[in-house]
Amino acid sequence: MAEETVKIPQATSKRLPLYYRFLQNFANSGKKRVSSSELSEAMKIDAATIRRDFSHFGALGRKGYGYDVDYLVSFFRKTLDQDEETDVALIGVGSLGHAFLKYNFHKNHNTRIAVAFDPKAPPEGKIMADIPVYPPDQLEERLADLGIDLVILTVPSRVAQKLTDRLAQIGVKGILNFTSVRLSVPESIRVHTIDLSVELQSLIYFIKNDVKDSQL
Repeated sequence: MAEETVKIPQATSKRLPLYYRFLQNFANSGKKRVSSSELSEAMKIDAATIRRDFSHFGALGRKGYGYDVDYLVSFFRKTLDQDEETDVALIGVGSLGHAFLKYNFHKNHNTRIAVAFDPKAPPEGKIMADIPVYPPDQLEERLADLGIDLVILTVPSRVAQKLTDRLAQIGVKGILNFTSVRLSVPESIRVHTIDLSVELQSLIYFIKNDVKDSQL
């Protein structure tokens, strides 16, 4: 009988890269074991939430001992497929896109922007921050040649859906969307939208509410 796959809650899944990063920091500092309370203090996440997240993966720690740092680093590296390099494409090299090119996930050697697309690029392409940049009319051909199915979208909102439709046609699996458009995609594509203006407005709202609460 096949082993049943445990479904991990989405909120937990989003925290896994954070756990991996902080555990790497502990490992690099020479720490051999860590408690949920220590992780909570470092990450500013409730210790009960950490224990609940970890419980989805079985017995990762021992009562009275805590968690073995090296084991957890290895476990989350495997869980997040960090041993396999992932190439992504960037579409749109405006101010935000250019910042992505310069950064290029330099703290994560397993993820890199391998190619970018921008209307201002010449047909033969050009190099920016050591990354080739081509015009959007070469999108399908270049992504197919490179076998890339993950895309960062930093284009003007007016063209976001049209580009997404083209990406859907060639079988892209994931889009990190930095436009304000809520993209319409088939079920085969996963979209994570990061609207910076909405995030800022939310932050302002919470700050103002905190101020009001403190005055009650």
